[in-house]
Amino acid sequence: MFDVEAFLKIAPWLLLILAAEFVNGWTDAPNAIATVVSTRVMRPSHAVLMAAVLNAAGAFAGLEVASTIGKGIVRADLVDIQTVGAAMMGIVLWSTAAWYYGLPTSESHGLVAGLTGAALATAGPEGVQWEGWKKVFIGIGFSTFLGFFIGLFFMIAILWIARRSLPGTVRRRFGRLQILSAAFMAFSHGSNDGQKFIGVFTLALVLGGMLPEFMIPWWVIVLCAATMGIGTAVGGWRIIKTMGLRLTKLEPIHGFAAETAAGITIMTAGAFGIPLSTTHTISTAIMGVGSTRGLSAVKWGVAGNMVLAWILTFPVCGLIAYVTTKLVR
Repeated sequence: MFDVEAFLKIAPWLLLILAAEFVNGWTDAPNAIATVVSTRVMRPSHAVLMAAVLNAAGAFAGLEVASTIGKGIVRADLVDIQTVGAAMMGIVLWSTAAWYYGLPTSESHGLVAGLTGAALATAGPEGVQWEGWKKVFIGIGFSTFLGFFIGLFFMIAILWIARRSLPGTVRRRFGRLQILSAAFMAFSHGSNDGQKFIGVFTLALVLGGMLPEFMIPWWVIVLCAATMGIGTAVGGWRIIKTMGLRLTKLEPIHGFAAETAAGITIMTAGAFGIPLSTTHTISTAIMGVGSTRGLSAVKWGVAGNMVLAWILTFPVCGLIAYVTTKLVR
């Protein structure tokens, strides 16, 4: 039976989680459609609609990553719902600041760092499940190296296959194929990144006494997926501009290669419950694809700013969550 009184007590914390998911839509979900918009294969409004629908479908496709985030990072018996809320504050503040400057951040790393910082403030080192961090580090390897090299070799293979085709024919054919690769990227994004806040939301319901155990309700998946889609529609263009226009010059053939490489990497990680950064994955895939035209084709200054934002995400989100937890208590 639905406990209205218990729900109202934890409602502010649940709204804070949705706020973080909304910011995730601002800064992370646009990665799935950045290349297809920048190559002018799809209109932004159509791409956003496609991303919202397929992100939701991807979130329904599996819950391994949601379980890793919800059960594998902090000990539910030693933390409380304020711990989760403080972690969300770190994500909202840091990601909003990065979005303002058009920098795509990793909500995956912000989420893990925030949960860890808040758990340390609540229960000390015992509140953190360090075993879960192994999957986080594996995810960093997946997103950084696999994303780059799969993008690089995939692009080389495509160029060899299309070597005798006329430029106009290549653009026309890969323009159609890029719609499919963008759809695949959006679906894979939902299957990994879309699950993370679903896991956190469910953890909050457990800590708030709304659920007896960690079991993800269908309405949580729908609510989180819809919130992320709205965030993408409202503020995603800044990130689309950075990823699709400023990092390297992209044609449909490059967008197809980058999206397909990133989607394969993300789906592989998701099958093993590994939470990886979709931002890192598509970014490194774009760098790998762009490198086939020479290293100078990639704007490494823009890439360097992105990498700096990724590195700072861990300490900044962890510190904000730690301090917020202490203040709340």
